[in-house]
This record gives sequence, C-alpha cells and structure tokens, in this order.
Amino acid sequence: MRILDMCCGSKMFWFDKNNPLVDFCDIRDEQHILCDERELIIKPDYQCDFRELPFSDSSYEHIVFDPPHLNKLGQNSWMAKKYGVLGNTWEDDLSKGFNEAFRVLKPGGTLIFKWNETQITTKKVLSLSPYRPMYGHPSGKRSNTHWICFFKDELYRNQQSKPTSNEGE
Repeated sequence: MRILDMCCGSKMFWFDKNNPLVDFCDIRDEQHILCDERELIIKPDYQCDFRELPFSDSSYEHIVFDPPHLNKLGQNSWMAKKYGVLGNTWEDDLSKGFNEAFRVLKPGGTLIFKWNETQITTKKVLSLSPYRPMYGHPSGKRSNTHWICFFKDELYRNQQSKPTSNEGE
C-alpha cells in the first residue's frame, strides 16, 4: 500500500471509501445510530491504535492523520461516537501519533494533518510534531478546521530546523 489513513473513523471525507490504495485504520470497529437516525459505521481495514501502528518503518508514501480533536465530551455523546474523544493524556497521545506517522512515512513522503481547534489550538498541537509543517489552510464557517501538509525531509525536522531570515525578529 502507498497511503495510510491512521484514524479513518467512518471515512467521512473520502470520495472512495473502499480505495484499494489506502490502508484504513482506526482503534474502533463499531456501528451506531446517530441522533438524526443515520447509521454510523466504523469499519477499518486494520483495527489499531495510532500511537502504536503495526506497520514497518518507511512503509507509506502518503499518510492522512485526522485524530479526534475534542477532549471535553461525554463518552456516549453522538459527537464522541462520530469523531472519537481525546483522553487526559492527549498531548502525549498526539505526540506519539505524530512520531508513529513519521516512522512509517517514507523519506520524501507527505503527511496531511487535519485539526479542528474548537477546544485545543492548532499551534499547541503542531508543537508536538517532530517535523515542521510545509503549508496549510484554515477552512469551515469559522475557519476552525486546519488542513496542514508535512513533508518528511531532515530540513524540516524540528530539532534541526534552521531559522529563516524572518524568524526571531
């Protein structure tokens, strides 16, 4: 496979929910009837935790990482069922998720990260990544959802980043 979706949930933003190029992963494998009577089906190819992926190093050319972004939800709320919930250790969990994503991403590969900053800021979450983002775009009615692209290259590693002429001024 060339593409990994680490937290596919019900594959909401995929045009082809059975794309043969994608390994769909999620910690959940379940079905629910939502408050509006729609059926929510979470059926990943691999039931696994994004903090500990069962794949070899440098396995994928492209990764999608859309983790749960809310940490203040009731476990049985429809939002929790639809999107998942972050626990009290969310910073450690997301840091492990980023590390796993970059571990299984091939050098020169891309990671698309989706984050909604309703409860936790994008800036705080991005500080947990071992690589700096290349570019991104806020979207949605209030621009709370951010789509961010990372490129796995040593020039973009946080620990080895070189300041640009505008940084630190």
